[in-house]
Amino acid sequence: MAIANTIREQFPQAVMEIIEFRGDVTVVIDRAALVEVAAFCRDADGLRFNLLSDLCGIDYWPEEPRFAVSYVLYSLPFNHTIRFKVYAPGKDPVMPTITGVYPGANYHEREVWDMFGVKFDGHPDLRRILMPYDWIGHPQRKDYPLGYEEVQFSFNHERIQAQKPQPKE
Repeated sequence: MAIANTIREQFPQAVMEIIEFRGDVTVVIDRAALVEVAAFCRDADGLRFNLLSDLCGIDYWPEEPRFAVSYVLYSLPFNHTIRFKVYAPGKDPVMPTITGVYPGANYHEREVWDMFGVKFDGHPDLRRILMPYDWIGHPQRKDYPLGYEEVQFSFNHERIQAQKPQPKE
């Protein structure tokens, strides 16, 4: 909690909320100040969060703000962890990239873009990483249409077999 308070003292306008749950501290940050706060956490004496250990997307549909990106930073010299959470509305799912601060964020941000459709402004190579390049949509969004194939059982065996393509002799 002391680390979160240090960040709040340095960036009083950027820190929107501090949440502590079961020993984990999450600092909710305004997305406009994300890069500046991340650079401060990496460079400040006593913090030295020199490793981005995780970055992931969250979809809160149908609530607004719809999207969030969670950043977990770790300090190797001091053995402490902090989580940032940054929100973006569904109509404007754009975050600033932190690849300039943590180069390892490159692939994580590409995955969040690919799965959730959250764009990272200033990213050096924002393109699909998991889905094919011609894929339409972002499959981890909660409103993404699910594909459906009926499961075959003994009671519907003939109907399912009739719908399947059969090899020609």
